[in-house]
Amino acid sequence: MPVDAHDTATAAGTTRPLRDDERLLRHLEWTVLRRLDGILQGDYRTLLRGLGLDFAGLREYQHDDDVRHIDWNVTARMNTPYVRQFSEDRDIGAWFLVDRSASADFGSARAEDVHGATPMTKRDLAVQFVALIARVLSRHGNRTAAMLYGEALDAVIPPGRDRRHVLHLLHRLRERAAATPSRTETPRGPTRLDVLLQRAATTLRRRSAVFIVSDFISMPGWEAPLAQLARRHDVMLVHITDPAEQQIPDIGAVLLEDPETGEQCFIDTGDAAFRARYAALAAAHAAGVHAAAQRHGLGYLALSTGQSLVEPLVGLARSRKQRRHHDGTPRAVA
Repeated sequence: MPVDAHDTATAAGTTRPLRDDERLLRHLEWTVLRRLDGILQGDYRTLLRGLGLDFAGLREYQHDDDVRHIDWNVTARMNTPYVRQFSEDRDIGAWFLVDRSASADFGSARAEDVHGATPMTKRDLAVQFVALIARVLSRHGNRTAAMLYGEALDAVIPPGRDRRHVLHLLHRLRERAAATPSRTETPRGPTRLDVLLQRAATTLRRRSAVFIVSDFISMPGWEAPLAQLARRHDVMLVHITDPAEQQIPDIGAVLLEDPETGEQCFIDTGDAAFRARYAALAAAHAAGVHAAAQRHGLGYLALSTGQSLVEPLVGLARSRKQRRHHDGTPRAVA
């Protein structure tokens, strides 16, 4: 597994991809980021509300404090209620754990980008989300880093904090994790998110904001290392989906192939009962990912290739802001 560094190559073969990366980043800055700036009015930390809160100390309970912040062990020892206080870390370090397995190459929607209306895959959406949040953080001097997973842990991109680093991160994210195997080669195995999460849990030392960007189509077993990761870090599950994965259209009999295992099957999409069963399973899968986030007190953000990035990010910012004021999020001390 390579540990990456800034790409300083200027050979003719690398010029076009790097220019494409610059165009995409500028497109995100001039469209999504400008709209977010207008809505958030420069308060980018609202997007990350609740992340980067460090324990600062204890004080006696006051009548307007939320009882959920009472430290019951200290209260029992002192015979008077004490609450925990938190300070907000101004230097937010963020890690992106990005699932680039073969299922991420699926996409049925079309979106506007630098080339006009083009197909949008789940991989494309994940790349745009990571580039956007990394740019938001880098503009305020915060560091970002990434772990990239294909059929195994492909690369670790060390922390950096400037625009050039964001471009480098964008370039590596857009690269193929590995050459797509031909039909005569042994298919890849299924995704193992537990491998990525376990490596992150044992590698990340400094408390950080951790974004797990995936469609969560994986072998089971990833929730245990997720819980381990959440004990030290502020974790958000970023669930990437595509409309055609939630509702199969009626297009007759088709042959489907699992891009990760090579398994094939014929299905009749004209069967309304089959489409209903499939939709129920897809909804149950999405609900299961959301429930895992709730069980461990994590953030959750659902993104779809059929939707702009702006709306869900604004919704996230507003919900975190409301939680801060009305739902008892630990108040930061100056």
